[in-house]
Amino acid sequence: MCMHPRFLGTLLLSVALLCIVEGRVHYYDFVLKEANFTRLCSTKSMLVVNDSFPGPTIRVQKGDTVYVNVQNQGDYGVTIHWHGVHQPRNPWSDGPEYITQCPIEPGANFTYEVIFSDEEGTLWWHAHSDWTRSSVHGAIVVMPLNETGFPFPEPDEEEIIILGSWYVDDDVNEVVAEALEDGSDLPRSDCYTINGQPGDFFACSNETTHRWQVEYGKTYLLRMVNAAMNAELYFAIAEHSLIVVGMDGSYVKPIVTDFIMICPGQTMDMLVTANQSHGRFYMAARQYDSVRPDVTDYDKSNVTAILEYKGDYTPPARPIFPSKLPTYEDLVSAVYFSSRIKSLANSDHPIDVPVNITTRMYITAEMNTITFVNDTGDETSGLGSSLNNVSWVNPSTDVLLAYYRNMSGLYTEDFPDFPPFFFDFVGEDLPDNVAATTQGTRVKVLEYNEEVEIVFQGTNVNYASEDHPMHMHGYSFYIVGTGFGNFDNETDPKEYNLLDPPKVNTVSLPKKGWVAIRFKASNPGVWFWHCHMDRHLSWGMNTVMIVKDGGTPETSIREPPSYMPPCNYASKIKLRPFHHTVGDVERLAMQFEGQLDKRKRGR
Repeated sequence: MCMHPRFLGTLLLSVALLCIVEGRVHYYDFVLKEANFTRLCSTKSMLVVNDSFPGPTIRVQKGDTVYVNVQNQGDYGVTIHWHGVHQPRNPWSDGPEYITQCPIEPGANFTYEVIFSDEEGTLWWHAHSDWTRSSVHGAIVVMPLNETGFPFPEPDEEEIIILGSWYVDDDVNEVVAEALEDGSDLPRSDCYTINGQPGDFFACSNETTHRWQVEYGKTYLLRMVNAAMNAELYFAIAEHSLIVVGMDGSYVKPIVTDFIMICPGQTMDMLVTANQSHGRFYMAARQYDSVRPDVTDYDKSNVTAILEYKGDYTPPARPIFPSKLPTYEDLVSAVYFSSRIKSLANSDHPIDVPVNITTRMYITAEMNTITFVNDTGDETSGLGSSLNNVSWVNPSTDVLLAYYRNMSGLYTEDFPDFPPFFFDFVGEDLPDNVAATTQGTRVKVLEYNEEVEIVFQGTNVNYASEDHPMHMHGYSFYIVGTGFGNFDNETDPKEYNLLDPPKVNTVSLPKKGWVAIRFKASNPGVWFWHCHMDRHLSWGMNTVMIVKDGGTPETSIREPPSYMPPCNYASKIKLRPFHHTVGDVERLAMQFEGQLDKRKRGR
């Protein structure tokens, strides 16, 4: 049952009093409903929070707790995820549908308890059901404690920039559902947005372009979120340098740069000093596309906003465009920028990189071909994706409840630590039969306080290698190494950075490459692992990690709240069941190994 309005009102009054007295508890009310928005000369209705796109910003201080009452006045089920918030011992409020909860049904409400711990900087929240996050998202600002402050000179002001995706279709969820039904490709965005606007390079957008007014001589903290659905993005400000000081709720060693590359799901904090002559300057972003060169149907839009100086002057006819914004397929710039990010790693902000590894995993990320029977009864093929050759399938009841209540038959605890067979994962001439995969709801179980190393390996299966922004719920982790080609477990670990590796919650697995991460499994619960490109998530590039309790109440999952949304609502977006079984894949593996033997003999 939903919470009684009178009881809810008493609770909210109590929370408000706590906020006044202690300054540590905050309350937000999110009302989800359809609203009309006009972009690219057309108007459509879409689900948003509190009539705004992007949604409201949540502001807290390190260690605070926030209660967010989500009222779903829309037409379909929704969940909300608090991206980058570790939620210690509290997976019940993490948000991904069918992982830690079922959707909030239309006409119902659910109150999330969002517990902040060691995070500082910019995070964000977004819908974690279907593709609804394209319109349901917003920023989270986590301020440092008063007694510590920022580890850099206090900025004069701040600006929040949210990069997003815009779809002209009225109901992008319906388009995605139809594509999954018939095996066709999933939709590309029609343009990108900055704070909800595409910028004045587009028709009907000149008057609504986002403008940021600055004063000469002031330094600003620019808080950025990449909320785009399926794109890594380059960003730059004409004639202005950026000093990156934070990423994913952790501080980094300051780096001065003319541009950044930011993955879907990532957040960055940057200092910008208004030190140019009075004028107007474009802030611009465009996609960094890592797929093969002959695939050109990605979103090539240049989204812009305008930084303009306050004062009495005659502005130029048109703002200056950033000349150092990299081009769409500039791999070198992306790799160079990412390689410069290091943790601050000082006495005030120490790091704790695991060194006594007890669990090692080697996980391949693949784009697969699947075969299924369509609505007319014909067998057809479509696109899928997988981790270690397992394409994730959501259960009918969320994994967290099934685990906590010891319910059987909803998942299995056998997600593999290694791929089912090994080959040249980044090879250029891979046979078609390596593209087969199996469906399953297979999870990885970890003991409390295990020290874990995972190497994610990119693959060129289906000739479809590209970057994969891998996101982990409930944790941040250290990026200890990355490179191109197949990971070599003898030589590559010798080059690991264990002194100041970046601490993040989302990492880009490079095209035809690998990335190694480490973390300590000290947060008990059920936590989602997935590619943050929603195309790949919808196709199954996901898994779940269960971290067992530590044996004491302080190291165990908290008891569930008195009310959780019931599992009555079926998501419209799901991959069709397909025919490949474990036995099929084993037979294909044997065929593949035979083909390799023949090639070796022919050399």
